[in-house]
Amino acid sequence: MASSPDVPSAGNTPDIPGSDTPPEAQNTVGTTAGGERRGRVRARRAAVMAVPATLVAAGLAVLTAQGALGVQFAISGMPFTVTATELNGTGFEQFGGLDNMAEGSPNAGDTGGQVLVVTSAIKHATLTKLCQSVDLGGTNLLITAGGGSEKVSATDLTTDSTELSGDAAFNNIEIGNDASTLTKAGVKGPVGVFSQQADTVRIAHLRQTNYATTAGVFKLPGLKLRFSDSGC
Repeated sequence: MASSPDVPSAGNTPDIPGSDTPPEAQNTVGTTAGGERRGRVRARRAAVMAVPATLVAAGLAVLTAQGALGVQFAISGMPFTVTATELNGTGFEQFGGLDNMAEGSPNAGDTGGQVLVVTSAIKHATLTKLCQSVDLGGTNLLITAGGGSEKVSATDLTTDSTELSGDAAFNNIEIGNDASTLTKAGVKGPVGVFSQQADTVRIAHLRQTNYATTAGVFKLPGLKLRFSDSGC
């Protein structure tokens, strides 16, 4: 009696334990049609796995367009000082956040490369007698501007600070907003984060310790850059 080949018949193909491939796909392995079908299955799986990455990229694009990412670069981890005799701004927002250093930064210490900061966003700002300095170890890189008749001006200005002091006055201030609902400066912070915003802000004798600054436009009349024994 001739023995039949040990191949399951169509319609009675057993499932392979632990496999999520449908029986019809299992039965066509090694055939042209099966190869195409298997390719389609793999393509579908790859597409599904790519969805989260695509959503993240799209989300970042939206956040960038909305100005929700005040700082989009790896910070050096070296703080710098900013002072001004007076800052005036329209469209003010402020909320907490985290800045990140580049991987392996020698300035990370035991912080894991993260710095807890307060992000201040101003739609339009002017500053009188701006001074910025960074301690390079034994000497300071010093920048000054706006000491004459023309003031320093900036649009879409954001600063990430660990310290801020001065004599401040706000118009129509709102305190306790969710950072994701801010509207005054066109910047939105993370959901669930405490924040405040105001129509206008004035700070006399401004002094900040910053880790990052960004601006859409930054005009510095009378700019001077030099090395100095002392900072601002």
